Amino acid sequence: MAAKTANVLARVEPDVKAGAEAVMAKLGVPASTVINMLYKQIIMTQSIPFSLSLPKSPVARDEMTSEMFGTMIGEGLKQAKAGQGYSLDEVFGMLSGEA
Repeated sequence: MAAKTANVLARVEPDVKAGAEAVMAKLGVPASTVINMLYKQIIMTQSIPFSLSLPKSPVARDEMTSEMFGTMIGEGLKQAKAGQGYSLDEVFGMLSGEA
């Protein structure tokens, strides 16, 4: 007779495990159910069910072409003229955690 379950052993960073388990506890879903759902989604979609890509990192000025830099500055100017910016005090407040 075939077993009804199989074991999965995975090593996870302690803080990641604790954070995920806190969310699962709020949802009332045990980790085994989440893992089973993930595996079923992989089978159903024949892929990993979320994007696996590297985040875009900021580009330094010396890595930009003049056209790229001009486009970035132009977009910033357009946002500033439309009032879509922050005052210096607001920015320092955000950086210091006051906002």
